[in-house]
Amino acid sequence: MDETHAKPKNGVTSQLCGFLTQANYADLPAATVHAARRGLLDWFGCVFAGSTQPSTDIVIAMLQDAGSRAEATVLGRKLKLGILEAPIANGYMGHVLDYDDTHATTLHPSSPVLSALLPLCDRKKLSGKEFLLAYVCGLEAGVRVGRASPQHHKGGWHLTGTLGSMAGAVAAAKLLGCSHPQMTNAIGIAASQSAGLQQNRGTMTKYLHAGKAAANGLMSALLAQRGFTASSEVIEGARGFCRIYSEVAAPDELVVDLGKPWEMERNGYKPYASAVVLHSIVDVMLMIRAQTRVDPAQVTAINLRVHPHVVSITGVMNPANGMQSKFSVSHSAAIGLADGAGGAYEYSDEKVRDPVMTALRQKVKVEIDETLAVDQARATVVLGGKEYSAFVEHQSGTKNNPMPDGAIEKKFMTHAVPVIGEEAAGKAAQLIWKFEALEDVRELLVLCA
Repeated sequence: MDETHAKPKNGVTSQLCGFLTQANYADLPAATVHAARRGLLDWFGCVFAGSTQPSTDIVIAMLQDAGSRAEATVLGRKLKLGILEAPIANGYMGHVLDYDDTHATTLHPSSPVLSALLPLCDRKKLSGKEFLLAYVCGLEAGVRVGRASPQHHKGGWHLTGTLGSMAGAVAAAKLLGCSHPQMTNAIGIAASQSAGLQQNRGTMTKYLHAGKAAANGLMSALLAQRGFTASSEVIEGARGFCRIYSEVAAPDELVVDLGKPWEMERNGYKPYASAVVLHSIVDVMLMIRAQTRVDPAQVTAINLRVHPHVVSITGVMNPANGMQSKFSVSHSAAIGLADGAGGAYEYSDEKVRDPVMTALRQKVKVEIDETLAVDQARATVVLGGKEYSAFVEHQSGTKNNPMPDGAIEKKFMTHAVPVIGEEAAGKAAQLIWKFEALEDVRELLVLCA
């Protein structure tokens, strides 16, 4: 029997890929489908926001110089690139503002997964149902590999680059109609390309991880479809991913309670354009703003109590630019208190240099409180000689405090309208909310090009 089509060994990597290969759209509960629609709408909005960033111009200019056959849509840029270049551009744009979705595993799944899928839709007619199913399967795989490698993030890896490569591979393999052995090979090929260092937070390179993961994932699936092979035990093997990328390995997490529910339902969406652990900081400042009129000049102290991860991930106190501010607990407190907002502009170079923000950041003191959950925060602000306090039970955008559908659509429209126009943006939103009825995904791509 051809090695490519031979039955894989019955390890957990193979079991996961077997489950995902056999999954049908009819298997998806209504809640999973709705969650996937939300993810699509949120991510397309993030891409449009990212399409206008100066660093995006650098990435696209480099990719254009690569000069491969232009056949795949780059969203919001009226441009096509090669089938492996477009995922880099779209993935970069989707992630560059740190505004894209975040699963509890600390993976931003949609940028690598959706960017890997879109070029396949340029090539042939694919339905909304096929696309949504592939999206759900890719996210499932990425999250489960993360759960099988529970100290992967602690080791300094950026999960969107590492797990995202495998998530993109599984999604693309599903949309290509790959067999069980081919999907197992695809995730194995992608695992050997998994990379991304947290050291690059606050730089352009951090966001390149998402685009590279998408391209790696798509290439892995295309290779696997042609018969390229990899280990069938790439996650759980003696030198497998969960052994060498994590001090603790939990390979059985790949297959525990598959589809009960699908991980898509646990995905979170960001109301603020920063690291997700900072959302509780903005939230708690908004609560204090609701108690009194805030004059930044009258603020004498901002005292925060946070989970240890907030400091370890976002302990930048004096950011030098907008990208660094997305990992700054002091900047998030300052913009939340003074501006009552946390969008793309609040984490821009201009806002970082604002003298009001500079002064407020110096008044922030952070104390670790191990009794707090990672999505909680306490704050006391001394303003005009009076103290104002607040506590956030669950930060905005998490599964326990999700963004409403209307808020996600508003976020999409805010960023889509300046790029593709109000009419096209409105039509795109309507298509996404009824995505499973779409007969050809290219209908959406034309609107969003």
